[in-house]
Amino acid sequence: GESGTGKELVAKAIHMNSKRKYFPIVTVNCGALAESLLESELFGHEKGAFTGAHYRRKGKFELADGGTIFLDEIGSVSMKMQVELLRVIESKQFMRVGGTETIHSDFRTIAATNESLEDMVKAGRFREDLYYRLNVFSIVIPPLRERREDISVLAHYFLNKFNSAMNKTVSGVSPEAMEFLTTYDWPGNVRELENAIERALVVGKSNTIRVEDLPFHVPAGEPALDSADQSLAAMEKKHIIRVLESHRWNISRSAEALHIDRVTLYNKIEKYGLKKLKIEN
Repeated sequence: GESGTGKELVAKAIHMNSKRKYFPIVTVNCGALAESLLESELFGHEKGAFTGAHYRRKGKFELADGGTIFLDEIGSVSMKMQVELLRVIESKQFMRVGGTETIHSDFRTIAATNESLEDMVKAGRFREDLYYRLNVFSIVIPPLRERREDISVLAHYFLNKFNSAMNKTVSGVSPEAMEFLTTYDWPGNVRELENAIERALVVGKSNTIRVEDLPFHVPAGEPALDSADQSLAAMEKKHIIRVLESHRWNISRSAEALHIDRVTLYNKIEKYGLKKLKIEN
């Protein structure tokens, strides 16, 4: 599945609904570690195995004994490390880096990727034997834009979660905001939705989440912020335009809404070269 779709949550759900739930689930982000570090992270190392190895350390496979090891972004692993993974997954045996003792570990393997491993195999970037060893049972997690019926449920879940974490009492999501949430394409998937709800609770001032509380809302008729210009000044200009338009360019009301005086607002209008749009009959 794509990044942010909740692959790790699915892995944890599988683990918690299995007979291995009383043992740990150990997560390894393969894409975040260099090959030399990944080897030590997975298999552990003995004291003195390399510079800085001041003590013996258990690896993730050893820690996952009796439980589950979750290999996230498995497609980013080098071909050399893929050989090691295949051997360990098949034999459930390995040696720590710098060690001679064979370690036995009983673990379930769950792997996740945001790329097509089948295409990587065809391109020669992923070992075919490891692919078939991992591909016993596949779960495809669709992106959020393909399961829009989940958006409302997830939004309310995150609302309750952050209400509790921030000690807030936001009661719900306005119909307009929910309509926006359900029509937005969510390139960052569930992770982006979670961040959007969290941000809305931080900046919102009413007891419901409104459209203007969402981080990516662009009112109708207003040009979107240039993705190349994400400076504070650009954001301030955009916000001032929105407030001026909402108050029909009434300077007194706009200044009050912005919590600044009229002179400051006039200076900012001049600074950004803002002009009232002419409406033609």
